Amino acid sequence: MNVSRPPATAGEAAALERCRRLVEPALREAVAGLHPWSSRMAGFALGWSDADGRPQTGDGGKGVRPAVVLLAAEAVGADAADALPGAVAVELVHAFSLAHDDIIDHDERRRHRETLWKAYGPGPALLTGDALLALAVAQLATVPEAMRLLSAALTELVHGQSADMAFENRPWRGPHAVTVEEYTRMAAGKTGGLLGAAAALGVTLGGAPPEAAEAMWRMGCDLGVAFQIADDVLGIWGDPAVTGKPVHSDLRREKKTLPVLCALAAGGTAARELSAVLAAGLEDEDAVRAAARLVEEAGGRAAAGALAARHLSAALHLLDAHLPQAADLRALCESLVHRTR
Repeated sequence: MNVSRPPATAGEAAALERCRRLVEPALREAVAGLHPWSSRMAGFALGWSDADGRPQTGDGGKGVRPAVVLLAAEAVGADAADALPGAVAVELVHAFSLAHDDIIDHDERRRHRETLWKAYGPGPALLTGDALLALAVAQLATVPEAMRLLSAALTELVHGQSADMAFENRPWRGPHAVTVEEYTRMAAGKTGGLLGAAAALGVTLGGAPPEAAEAMWRMGCDLGVAFQIADDVLGIWGDPAVTGKPVHSDLRREKKTLPVLCALAAGGTAARELSAVLAAGLEDEDAVRAAARLVEEAGGRAAAGALAARHLSAALHLLDAHLPQAADLRALCESLVHRTR
């Protein structure tokens, strides 16, 4: 499976735009309640302004997670507005996680501009992330079942992020190397937890029974694994003009991403050569380019795509079984994996 695909269909784009129009006013109202300094930085993180607080219409992301909430609510027959607090909460948690992740990963660019910490410094970025998390919790504090789902997502997110960081200190090869199974569990928490919560929150706030929420949680976890794999592929081979990040960015940081793990596990000449290149260290651009070539030659890119396809198929099977009326949500789920950014 290749992560490239034609631009989103008119239907997908219209569904995302419709959800964005519903969510943004409520999101702005929530952020306005922060301290003015934090509010300005939050506005930058959400793409509403530049680093000096001047309004702009830049790239604040597609708003995928809140759209999942609203579309899931509609799929069980509710009005999207009924799930608006959940949509705002998951978008705030997502923004919080990006603020912290970019500091952890030392990423200086996101969405074609400076990251929050690069624009304001690590301390202010951490504080802004904390403020966004506090706002997220406040959205659902009076709805116990929704709060339980959000809390579970936060636990999974932190657990997955901790595993991802721990991977960095483990070797590429040998008995202590990161396995594909460990990677899958990490991605199910780091990325799948919030997507699972988004879908579960949508049906819960839409009035569906607990078994629907449980199924949607599992759906989102599988979707999250597929989404993270697609992100890993883009982190090595994505077009910087589209992704907003440097080419080979994940390889340059020697992150334990799935294409590399699959390539090393494949055996064969290319895998052995890749192992030697990684052992020597990726200290210059020639080494990084060689590693990217060897990952592909060893079958890492193809294996990653195949695993992403399996997890996407599992997610869609759950969606079709439990929310047969969720055509817009189904199309959105597919677009998350077959993407170029």
